[in-house]
Amino acid sequence: MNEIRLLDCTLRDGGYVNDWEFGHSTITSIFERVVDSGAEIIEIGFLDDRRPFDINRTIMPDTKSVQDIFGHCVKRPPMVVGMIDYSTCKLENIQPCEESYLDGIRVIFKKHIMHEAMEYCAQLKKLGYKVFSQLVSITSYSDEEMMELIGLVNEIEPFAVSMVDTYGLLDPNYMLHYYEILDDNVKPSVQIGFHSHNNFQLAYANDLAFLHKERKHDIVVDATLFGMGKSAGNAPMELVAMYMNEHFDKEYKINPMLEAIEESVMDFFEISPWGYKMFYYLSAANKCHPSYVSYFLKKDNLSISQMNNLLSQVEPEVKKLMYDQKVAEQSYADYLANCTDDESMAAELGKRLKDRNVLIIGPGKNIQLQSIKVHDYIKNENPIVISINYIPGAFDVDYVFTTNRKRYEQMADALHEVKNRNVKIIATSNIDCVNNAPEFSFNREPLLEKNEEIKDNSFLMLLKVLNRAGVLNVACAGLDGYSNKEDNYYNPSMEYSFVKNAAYYLNNHIKNVLLDFSNININFVTYSHYLDQEDSNDAAF
Repeated sequence: MNEIRLLDCTLRDGGYVNDWEFGHSTITSIFERVVDSGAEIIEIGFLDDRRPFDINRTIMPDTKSVQDIFGHCVKRPPMVVGMIDYSTCKLENIQPCEESYLDGIRVIFKKHIMHEAMEYCAQLKKLGYKVFSQLVSITSYSDEEMMELIGLVNEIEPFAVSMVDTYGLLDPNYMLHYYEILDDNVKPSVQIGFHSHNNFQLAYANDLAFLHKERKHDIVVDATLFGMGKSAGNAPMELVAMYMNEHFDKEYKINPMLEAIEESVMDFFEISPWGYKMFYYLSAANKCHPSYVSYFLKKDNLSISQMNNLLSQVEPEVKKLMYDQKVAEQSYADYLANCTDDESMAAELGKRLKDRNVLIIGPGKNIQLQSIKVHDYIKNENPIVISINYIPGAFDVDYVFTTNRKRYEQMADALHEVKNRNVKIIATSNIDCVNNAPEFSFNREPLLEKNEEIKDNSFLMLLKVLNRAGVLNVACAGLDGYSNKEDNYYNPSMEYSFVKNAAYYLNNHIKNVLLDFSNININFVTYSHYLDQEDSNDAAF
């Protein structure tokens, strides 16, 4: 079987987590631990002449800087390489290899600049470096484009050509398709590499498939300590090395890797953890750039399933892996144009509530402490009862207004109880109801408070809905307001921490907003911080 080399890229790919600021002592410690492990190749960081020299960072403006950072290290592996994102480091900043601490340079590039980038690789090869041509976003290549790239590779004959699963889209079969094209057509003198990402939790599985495939070439497999790296992270080096020891007669030392993880890597993980997350799943599942996910996450109108659907519909297809904010904006505009028609919802709700008093029930402590007042109000006024984000056990409700996904989940059991089966749901657009569609659904974004730190107060959101529906009389119970000093909810599991003085400002804000609802007569059945101290408990706004 051909030669297999393990390449550690912790100091380079791991740098996306901390802007490459490992600290000089940590840089050299990781380097020396990986040397001790026996990894054949260590990638020490980026060469990027847009960044100033900083001895504490593994992103360096020129090759001379590598010597300044690593030159005092006593031991070194068989090969030390750096990486250049094509066009970010001019040739004049690259010393001839014989004068450099580096043995090789890896060049990453996207397919649309393959010709320019491969010519740059040829220039680096002339300087004496072992050059790795790194195919960013390998999944963006068609078979024809792969053959075009292979033609350039065979002409220049770099040390290696590597598949880079930039967005973690590959599964083993998908990866082997690209691998077989390379293995069948690239000159035998050129090694084949693979760099995996973990968006689908498949980085390790893909590496194993890569290692086990019968092949004609020497190969290079990338990994990082504890999977440290961009977005969902990479294949964990300690796992890959252990597997290679057991199945490929390698003799990597695992303990130095574990020591590096404990001494250095975990400090960064605790500050800014990487790994499999919903965010990276969404981008990978929809084969789109993570920046689309970031853009849609900032929108206040989307549930997770709506976001997933929206990402799947980003057009044109060619823009999915190359983020374009105009495309993101148009996609969201198209979504808004086709989302909930809540004008008709408001009109229908208005018909249901016409000429009826509405009682809003919140989860404050006074819903229990002053429950007699609430029962008396319901008996005397026969209102339509709407609870907010929970089902009160002591009172029958007609509707529940839900704006919070976690609160909706907490209501699941209560909604299945016999006495609550006829409770209808009024939901904001970020809520996906488990069984049936909500009776009424309202776009969330217009209901939010503008320019406020806490913009999604459910009480104010419901009042805006009722105002649009033309409701004239609203009574409130269990809407106690907020306190920094005492429990805010009758159910302690609903509590959350306030920033110092936040309760005061939130109460004040809500009290002022209530005054703006001039079309609605708002009364409080139970005591609330939203009332001035001198007001009686049944004061009206």
